[in-house]
Amino acid sequence: MLPLLARQLAEAQDRLPQAVFDYYAGGAGEEISLDEAESAWQRYRLLPHVLRDVAAVDTGCELLGHRYATPFGIAPMATQQLLHPDGELATARASAAAGGPFVLSTRSSHTLEDVGAAVGGPWWFQVYVTRDRSITEGLVGRALAAGATALVLTGDTPFLGRRKRAGRPAALSADASMINIARHIRPGADPDIAAEQDPSITPDTISWLAGISGVPVLVKGVLRGDDARACVDAGAAGVIVSNHGGRQLDRAVPSAAALPHVISALADRNAEVLVDGGIRSGVDALVALAMGARGVLLGRPFAWGLLAGGQDGVAATFAALADDLRLAAALVGARSLAALDPTLVAPSR
Repeated sequence: MLPLLARQLAEAQDRLPQAVFDYYAGGAGEEISLDEAESAWQRYRLLPHVLRDVAAVDTGCELLGHRYATPFGIAPMATQQLLHPDGELATARASAAAGGPFVLSTRSSHTLEDVGAAVGGPWWFQVYVTRDRSITEGLVGRALAAGATALVLTGDTPFLGRRKRAGRPAALSADASMINIARHIRPGADPDIAAEQDPSITPDTISWLAGISGVPVLVKGVLRGDDARACVDAGAAGVIVSNHGGRQLDRAVPSAAALPHVISALADRNAEVLVDGGIRSGVDALVALAMGARGVLLGRPFAWGLLAGGQDGVAATFAALADDLRLAAALVGARSLAALDPTLVAPSR
């Protein structure tokens, strides 16, 4: 873990009420998957080239037709006002300034319209398909009108996993997490039931979302190669390899272990592959990118940066990660992310 990220984590533990810290930091079950997330990246070793001209290193990338200055992006995180009054507005602005992808949670604590204005460029909207599909349709329509250029369908939450630590903090009121959803609930409907995630969705949901939106759909929460192929065959533009930060099914394999299988399964498909989970340095990201990921998303490190300093704290996190990646790329002999390939990575013995 980069020193800045370690300091921000320690500050979060000191400053946050225990229930709020546990809400963001905790995992499912015995937290085995949570604990393995970071160490799984550290099991890989690098085989660097020498005598390569790396006087200038470009860490930009292209994702879903947009050019980004950095492959680091902000994963969807709910109700960020628990961490800082500016919440998602601060993370959106910092992401835009850094030139990285930004994914807004369905359960944002600011409106889609306000966050879209804060980004001022391409951003992605994370979608939970609700039991009442009209809620999802309404949210998607508003996200598109606010500038969203892609949808991220979270596929690993038919039900919420059982989490070891305390449940929702008292500060996380229903109003706080429903600011975007509430206006789409039909009169007389039970809000909790209507807004529940639909456990009956299938790959057909991908083509439905693509059809009502007209923008690319990524499926988040994929850990298997066969599922990745099924998603792409159903119309997904790509997948995000993720075990939901260890918050859903404990003992699910870490993203670092799943990524090579997903990359291999999609080798003959024109599909984007991103990854999140346990990435805490530029070296971790370099391993993922060399394996074949096109971008990496982080959640908790940006959350702790938000707590530490609002937009400036998130910007500092971006800068530290980008600097570490640039150095790591130079040291393996890569002038750009396109020069990274799987021959640079080997599992440790």
